[in-house]
Amino acid sequence: MPPSEHADELAWSGNHANGNGNAAHATSANAASPWWTDARADPWRDPTAPAAVIVPARGPDPVAVPEVDPPKRRVSLGHVLVISLLAALLAGGLGGALGYLAAVKSGLREAVPLGTGASGTPGVAQRAPGSLAAVAKKVLPSVVTVRVDSPLGTAIGSGFIVSSDGYMITNDHVIDGLNGNATITFNDSTTAAAKLVGTDPESDVAVLKIAKTGLPAVTFGDSDAIAVGDPVLAIGAPLDLQNSVTAGIISSLRRPLEISDGTGPTRYYAAIQTDAAINHGNSGGPLVDAAGQVIGVDAVIKSIGSSDEDAGNIGLAFAIPINQAKRIAESLIATGKVQRTVIGATLQASYHNPNGGVRISGVATGGPAQKAGLKSDDVILSIGGTPLDAAGDLTAVVREYAPGTVVPVIFLRGTGRHTVQVKLVATDG
Repeated sequence: MPPSEHADELAWSGNHANGNGNAAHATSANAASPWWTDARADPWRDPTAPAAVIVPARGPDPVAVPEVDPPKRRVSLGHVLVISLLAALLAGGLGGALGYLAAVKSGLREAVPLGTGASGTPGVAQRAPGSLAAVAKKVLPSVVTVRVDSPLGTAIGSGFIVSSDGYMITNDHVIDGLNGNATITFNDSTTAAAKLVGTDPESDVAVLKIAKTGLPAVTFGDSDAIAVGDPVLAIGAPLDLQNSVTAGIISSLRRPLEISDGTGPTRYYAAIQTDAAINHGNSGGPLVDAAGQVIGVDAVIKSIGSSDEDAGNIGLAFAIPINQAKRIAESLIATGKVQRTVIGATLQASYHNPNGGVRISGVATGGPAQKAGLKSDDVILSIGGTPLDAAGDLTAVVREYAPGTVVPVIFLRGTGRHTVQVKLVATDG
């Protein structure tokens, strides 16, 4: 086999070789041995020849290849800055976390106020100047709670200041039975006494004078300029919960109401209807528009309860129009009496027609109705655009208007339908 195939094997020739490659002579024992008899005829075997170890020539040492570093990438200054920034952030975050954990473990962590944002300060709500919150803030200082002691106990209602020298408006039924002074509680919980100036039980408006000056007065609106759907706030002390504010809209205008409990006066309202929540204790408080102007005096609610104790808000509340209440209050302050607007006609209380209307039973000589041409048995269908269904409706609607107002009246005479203009007048109540 060629040495190139087995370069690491030893090639043997003749006798065994020692480690130095010198010949080892055969001993006499080996010469007499029959083992070597046949070997003497082997032309490739010479018993006397020294053994030789054939070692393949050593190849050249491998050439050492020096290690070469890979080519270095050039790093821009921008990359250096980004890397430095990331390293700083990571170091800062790690340091902060470790510091926090150390502080918690050691009980030294500083308390952080709850409810603070990124700025570290409590949030402040941003409200538009015309928001409901702004309206409530404007009106609340002018609203008061009224307490009246009477033989029947203490009655609680609301009211509002109409002049800085202490005049205020409330409902007649709030101060009913007043004996002496009423107690007024202001928005800031301070109190003062108030005396009765005058009252109109049928219109359910009363005026008190507070024994204090420099008071914040409300601003009057125009109840003739409001419309169904306008937003409103009712402010007062429902169930003695002072400074309560509820919101709603105007649900209807000139809603004729005639209310009597059989023991006191019959009260007439051509009321502003609202769905703002109004309950016992709201009576006498203001109904205000979106500008914070008073447009009505909260007066009465409709309820499905069978008694006063069961009655509560069901979204049907009524207020006296402020134009009417203001006129009555000014009259009471100036004269102690009230003037009522009349049409100069009496009505047939028993008349009822499913198609509506009220029947005239008589007209006053020289009164507005007679001057306009109205007669007995005429059936008035509407006045000023407000339909009539019962005798009390005419009284309620007429009293809302100021004396001297000219209003259209639609009526039936027989089967004919007619319209006349009637100029209303005042009479002392």
